[in-house]
Amino acid sequence: MKHIVNVVSENQWLQDYNGKEGMNKFISDCLCDGCEVIRGGEDTTGIYDKDNVIGVHLFFYPAWLDFWRNDIPNLERHFGTREIWEGYYMAKNREEFLLPYRADMEYAEAIGAEYVVFHVNDVSNEEVISYKWEHSDEEVIRAVAEIVNELTRGKNYHFKLLFENLFTPGMMLLKPAETALMLELTDYENKGILMDTGHLMCAPQNIYTEDQGIDFVLETVKNHGEIAKYFKALHLHKSTTGEYIQHHKTLNITPKEEFYERWAQGYDIILNIDKHQPFESPRVQEILELVEPEYVTHEISAKTKEEKLEKVLIQMKALGRI
Repeated sequence: MKHIVNVVSENQWLQDYNGKEGMNKFISDCLCDGCEVIRGGEDTTGIYDKDNVIGVHLFFYPAWLDFWRNDIPNLERHFGTREIWEGYYMAKNREEFLLPYRADMEYAEAIGAEYVVFHVNDVSNEEVISYKWEHSDEEVIRAVAEIVNELTRGKNYHFKLLFENLFTPGMMLLKPAETALMLELTDYENKGILMDTGHLMCAPQNIYTEDQGIDFVLETVKNHGEIAKYFKALHLHKSTTGEYIQHHKTLNITPKEEFYERWAQGYDIILNIDKHQPFESPRVQEILELVEPEYVTHEISAKTKEEKLEKVLIQMKALGRI
């Protein structure tokens, strides 16, 4: 079992890490074996290489299904104009849409990543604001399978491809049959599930305490039966925001007219739901004992490197590693 800390590959974000030596010290101080990288822009630092990167979190859009389907009425409803949605997706067609994903997969292969992470969800700004979903889980899962099969066809990648659960339409892990469908539709053989515990705690919309959340995670794994053998990794963190979700659903917020103002509205709501906070109860050890993951990524939100270290160590203490 490898312990991992999530990091960003981008010049500005990396300026506080004082080069590769500083990053490696940060990883070591976090009591981790390496990092999971998400690329956020230009990185000319040379900080990341095969020695410290274990996983790569692939590029993602929160909402993409309408573009993939070329559903013009829905695109017009959500974006307003073609110029806005083509600028947002940096693409005019499916092949251009896939380019950032292809680039991330090639990056992962070149840097020797042991696994990559693919989000299985789709949710628009309007849906986040209203908390009323427009697409079914199965629709999203089938489209993700199309994309992944297109991206991996004819390739000889060496990494595991792990599907991550979210708490909006897609693979929420609430229905084992839908988890099985995601795996069944994917042609790539070296595949599995990365269970994000915080996302899972948000999915039923009624988790108020850490103990409730841990119980729900354990119940979910057990409900998956034999499918649980595909749970290869964890994004380990908590979100006990059921009260916020229930209150938010009563507000009837009016979406802003301009697309990027609506995006900001939605993003603020998501940050209040998906908190990415460290577990504090030693009961979190029950999750690792049940799942027996190959990888545990401490995906904790923090504004500074120092705050991140502090919070990761809180979770490490709960795990009995301190």
